[in-house]
Amino acid sequence: MKFILLLISCIWLLGCSSDKPQNVTPVNPFDAERYLGTWYEIARLDHSFEEGLSEVTAQYSSREDGGIKVINRGYNAAEGKWEEAEGKAYFVEDTNTGWLKVSFFGPFYASYVVAELDSQEYQWSLVTGPDRDYLWILSRTPQLPQQQLDALLAKAEALGYATDKLIFVEHGQAQAAPKS
Repeated sequence: MKFILLLISCIWLLGCSSDKPQNVTPVNPFDAERYLGTWYEIARLDHSFEEGLSEVTAQYSSREDGGIKVINRGYNAAEGKWEEAEGKAYFVEDTNTGWLKVSFFGPFYASYVVAELDSQEYQWSLVTGPDRDYLWILSRTPQLPQQQLDALLAKAEALGYATDKLIFVEHGQAQAAPKS
């Protein structure tokens, strides 16, 4: 029985790699080189893998195999320590479309859909996962101007996301993150 449940879970997780929420269109054109670097998590829908974390950042860099290296880092105040996860991402369609599949656990991938992006300066983005249970607002700085935040919240709500359930991430409260 355990094997059957594991097999079903694996098939479901593998299927997530190319899923995206209905009515969510990935940004196109998308420039991966401009997207690389550090992003601060401004808001998120909560999930166990980020539970209790503040100071959350994502660091994106190029991989030799053409993919993107992902390092997510956050501060766990309850434990008084930094947590970090390293993953990899690959484009689902083409390198001009902001739709990637990301893995932090071996062969299991989930969608990472850039649904809205500052196309001029690449200073903020709205990112979804394979369904409406996953949503992140990211910025190149620890704070986002209120007017821009309000616009991204309105966009997320129009796409059907439960913006009233967003967690707004604290920044600047913990000691600096350790250098990688």
